[in-house]
Amino acid sequence: MRKAEQTDRYEPHAIEGKWQKQWADKALYRTPEGKDVDRRAVGHRTGAEPTFYCLDFFPYPSGAGLSVGHCRNYVPTDVISRYHRMKGDAVLHPMGWDAFGLPAENEAIDKGIHPRDSTRLYAANYKRQMNLIGASYDWEREISSSHPTYYRWTQWIFLLLYKRGLAYRAQAPVNWCESCQTTLANEEVEGGACWRCHRPVTRRDLNQWFLRITAYADELLSETYNLDWPEHILAMQRHWIGRSEGVEFEMKVADHPGATFRVFTTRPDTLYGMTFAVLAPEHPLVEQIMTPAQQREVEGYVERTRQLTEIERLSTERTHDGVFTGAYAINPVNGRHVAVYVADYVLLGYGTGAIMAVPAHDQRDYEFAQQCGLPSLKVIRPVEGGWTEDRAFEGEGVMVNSGAFDGQPSVGAWHGITDMLVSRGHGRRTVQYRMRDWLISRQRYWGAPIPMVHCERCGPVPVPEDDLPVLLPHMPDYLPRGDGRSPLANLPEFVHTTCPDCGGPAQRETDTMGGFACSSWYFLRFPDREYKEGPFNPEAVERWLPVDLYVGGAEHAVMHLLYARFWTKVLADAGLLHFREPFPRLRSQGIVHAADGKRMSKSRGNVVTPDEVVARYGADILRVHLLFMAPFERNVNWDEEGIAGAERFLQRVWRLCLGASEQARESVKGQENGQDLQRGTHKTVQKVTRDIEAFKFNTAVAAMMEFTNTLWANWEQHGATPAFQEAIDALIRLLAPFTPHLAEELWMRRGGEFSVHRQPWPDYDPALTVDDTITMVVQVNGRVRDRLVVAADIGSDEAQQRALASVQVQHYLNGKPPKKLIVVPDRRRMGTIVVSIVV
Repeated sequence: MRKAEQTDRYEPHAIEGKWQKQWADKALYRTPEGKDVDRRAVGHRTGAEPTFYCLDFFPYPSGAGLSVGHCRNYVPTDVISRYHRMKGDAVLHPMGWDAFGLPAENEAIDKGIHPRDSTRLYAANYKRQMNLIGASYDWEREISSSHPTYYRWTQWIFLLLYKRGLAYRAQAPVNWCESCQTTLANEEVEGGACWRCHRPVTRRDLNQWFLRITAYADELLSETYNLDWPEHILAMQRHWIGRSEGVEFEMKVADHPGATFRVFTTRPDTLYGMTFAVLAPEHPLVEQIMTPAQQREVEGYVERTRQLTEIERLSTERTHDGVFTGAYAINPVNGRHVAVYVADYVLLGYGTGAIMAVPAHDQRDYEFAQQCGLPSLKVIRPVEGGWTEDRAFEGEGVMVNSGAFDGQPSVGAWHGITDMLVSRGHGRRTVQYRMRDWLISRQRYWGAPIPMVHCERCGPVPVPEDDLPVLLPHMPDYLPRGDGRSPLANLPEFVHTTCPDCGGPAQRETDTMGGFACSSWYFLRFPDREYKEGPFNPEAVERWLPVDLYVGGAEHAVMHLLYARFWTKVLADAGLLHFREPFPRLRSQGIVHAADGKRMSKSRGNVVTPDEVVARYGADILRVHLLFMAPFERNVNWDEEGIAGAERFLQRVWRLCLGASEQARESVKGQENGQDLQRGTHKTVQKVTRDIEAFKFNTAVAAMMEFTNTLWANWEQHGATPAFQEAIDALIRLLAPFTPHLAEELWMRRGGEFSVHRQPWPDYDPALTVDDTITMVVQVNGRVRDRLVVAADIGSDEAQQRALASVQVQHYLNGKPPKKLIVVPDRRRMGTIVVSIVV
């Protein structure tokens, strides 16, 4: 049968729905359980069937549904999961819904429906779309964070944190979103705006619940150097944690007996260059030390500062100003008096709320001093070159104007000045962090109620574990009231209760937990969602955890990813987990922008959904296009023109596989070309296998395209040979994770038993991936003059002889003997050696 006679065309819509139904009916992706699935030792798999836990970031379902950008995450994890099933691993690949929290509630308000209804509808739509693209989730594991059987255990973990001294209530200046009518954690403020509504954030003093994440700052930081994560995400976490080693010392205020403040610095070597000090406007000492002449100006400045967010105050893009208090502090190393200012770039919640200012050696201090006309004193001379007059010198050098330390290297003076402060009782070595404790309170309705009650006699009292969950009551009118309290505060039947300790009247906490609480432990619930004795089944967790592969975007680097690591460490310290890092291996996909290069959004009208693409082309063509269009981690613009290439590729695969099958049935004569075909097959299997494991899906698809073209070129002459038929079977199995519907149909039509996804992954023989021949490039004086096909095992002497015998080389030698002749393997191109001749 010739190619032109093959008329059966690949029609994706005729086969995809059929196979999706069969996979669901036969529970093809149900997670294996039982004694044959085991991983007893941490980091090692034992038992008959190794486990592989592949997890996508917990999505919060919104009204827009999935875009093709979301599929850039879900399709690769589906490829990985299908690949591991075919490799013989027991795979856990679950899905659920981060249904509580601000995104879900704002979406419901926008649509004018209740979040209970909207999240259910949207989750069902997400599930439909995920099935539409052929994602192989085990839907028997589906969970939703807004269901009482789930958030009961979110509340239980909160109580565990409280009992361990890691949850506390305090009045503090917090980020307040007027639009969303709720507080926000520092991590949820982006450029001075709310992470969800993008409206400006202000500051309020409120009693709030915090989680003491700073207690784990050192471990959270140090373990980033042991994680297999993208470096840019690790860098964001390290920056956010912001560990600084330095010295904290005391400064007395002149003419104010007993008035002192403490300063932390990482540069004690510059202490002799301090020319002024700065207090945060909220510092309690400000009111005490400001002079009557400066009082009005200072109080006005303090009031203006309260209108700014922390993000705005710390921004390097705005000009920072300040006001002189009228007071002077005493430099502890030389007794000099320095002016004390208040300035908005110093925050009470960061460090000590006070800084020493060294304009000559700190750029921020330099800019402030220039604006306020304050003096500058150089105390470190650069080793090479001189000082610049238009900016601070922040490097290391030699000490000057520093008393007994003059002439010393600044590195040595760092320790010497610190030791002097410590010996005099003025200071101590210490470590500080940029990260603050996690603000978990939200003044909103749609979230897990914080399981605490407030008693006038007993104070805050935890709800007994037996009384969990504290159910979120149904409120038809759940909109924020605008009074800074949760709508739950207006529900007497919820608020009024009795104190668990004394039995007297008490009031329930009406704040709910931010949605990130629910996503900080969900990965522990998937192995056994029905477990009723605790938040997770210890045996199932030991079998499956930690997660083998976690995949999602970088936007939650200092939110979800940091919080989940924190909760895992707390649970491990409580003796509940055998590991301390939940996600040892993380991969982050690039963003799919719209064709105009902008983010896809409903407001711009540029969202491309999988529904519309699948309706035109089919799921497998969409999958191939997404995988092939760019490396996994790279941002890319959606280009539907490129999808034609994916369609042509699969049409060719279809015709090739069915045509070769028909050719074999008709016993069409074919010439044997077994060795070359076998080598091509084994090379392709090796390439695709390695690329899947390395997350190089685009090059894996390219390898299968190239292999298909090779088979196409050899079809008529060799199609009926055993080697060709084996190559076709290998190609279908290689395609199975990438194009699951097409592979299933082709496997069935070629007489294979159900299902191709239960077949073993093709194996390869490393010996057959090495060519018998290679290309030898011959250079004369650095220029390529010939290319020769030689035996792969050619020796150096023979390579030289073959090179010198080349007619082209003889022409350029022009009868001259070579001065130098070198044979080297060219490691940039596999299967190539280079002979370099110098005349």
